Amino acid sequence: MNIILLSGGSGKRLWPLSNDVRSKQFIKIFKTKEEEYESMVQRVYRQIRTVDKEATVTIATSKTQVSSIHNQLGDGVSVCVEPCRRDTFPAIALAASYLHDVLHISEEEPVVVCPVDPYVNDDYFQALKELSGIADTGEANLVLMGIEPTYPSEKYGYVIPKDKNVVSRAAAFKEKPDVETAKEYISQGALWNGGVFAFKLKYVLKKAHELMDFTDYQDFFSKYDTLNKISFDYAVVEGEDNIQVMRFNGQWKDLGTWNTLTEAMEEPSIGKAILNDKCENVHVINELDVPVLCMGLKDIVVSASAEGILVSDKEQSSYIKPYVDKISQQIMFAEKSWGSFRVLDVEEESMTIKVTLNPGHGMNYHSHERRDETWSIISGRGTAIIDDEKRTVEAGDILTMKAGCRHTIMAETELKIIEVQKGRDISVNDKRKHELPGVE
Repeated sequence: MNIILLSGGSGKRLWPLSNDVRSKQFIKIFKTKEEEYESMVQRVYRQIRTVDKEATVTIATSKTQVSSIHNQLGDGVSVCVEPCRRDTFPAIALAASYLHDVLHISEEEPVVVCPVDPYVNDDYFQALKELSGIADTGEANLVLMGIEPTYPSEKYGYVIPKDKNVVSRAAAFKEKPDVETAKEYISQGALWNGGVFAFKLKYVLKKAHELMDFTDYQDFFSKYDTLNKISFDYAVVEGEDNIQVMRFNGQWKDLGTWNTLTEAMEEPSIGKAILNDKCENVHVINELDVPVLCMGLKDIVVSASAEGILVSDKEQSSYIKPYVDKISQQIMFAEKSWGSFRVLDVEEESMTIKVTLNPGHGMNYHSHERRDETWSIISGRGTAIIDDEKRTVEAGDILTMKAGCRHTIMAETELKIIEVQKGRDISVNDKRKHELPGVE
């Protein structure tokens, strides 16, 4: 089975755990059998491998998510990176070209596309295999998965099949309705359009060539920023007459709001939290190293991270986005290719950061023109290179780098550092990369 997982969006509806560089699919809230926590993307990837160990899985995403994907799934996962955001059809077309030209998947192979973050059981991925098989027969150019609706939702589009068979021709597609219209659609046998579909690779490649003149994946990639933003539904689905839809009536949830996310939590709290016995339907996710105490609350979600603190009625939490859009501040936490960082303090001419480097990883060799830096090693071992001089570092060591000084550090074990930046113009743009010297 060939699967393209679409991983996009900033997930502002799950602020403060998600932001412009950390999307909801990377938040670790699901408890595993090993009593550890995994994220949505880890859960989905694990489930795919459980159902089909030989599946070719490619994640279509933006460059801001690549580090998080590799940190959580390993360096071996296949990633197709969008140079810029151009909506779902260009993203899927680019991924299709990647499958054909980079992974050398035959044009005759079926491909399944689905979001990276549904909350489902393994039967969903078994259904994806069936969807792939239907696409492989070639009876239809496009095969959609229609989710049996459990309530008249305003959040999803609808597809109306021609009959009640498990696999049917699609009679009509409907945009996101109001509740009363959704009830009418459901009375006609309509299914939720969950953004899951399958096709033969040659079908989307043909559509991509109709959209743009390109020779191969690299050429497509170089011209990507010239494309207009357009969704797969508008570019392909609405103009295609030969479409089948396959019913799916298993568990399927879109965990896009705090209300739906907390429904999937197996326990009332994650992190340091205390709830007294008067609390009802209260959930807490706390990423801070301080306790959160809740007393006598009902139907409340509390979420605390370095980005901020949310205390909300669960129903009202669905309307968070316009308020979060008004918040403008320094990104306080991010995953990088080498590990992660968390901002501890911001002053007018200084910033203090806790840096964690994963074993075997290191930063780029770089310098800053407008700030000095000091590294205090608080745990672990590694190697630092400062102005081409190499030295071993461990807990208790302090390194100072003046503006213009070239520097990097590489972790032998997990390495934790307190980094203090001092300068009048501290900016993420003040960074110049250098070629790493061949030092002994």
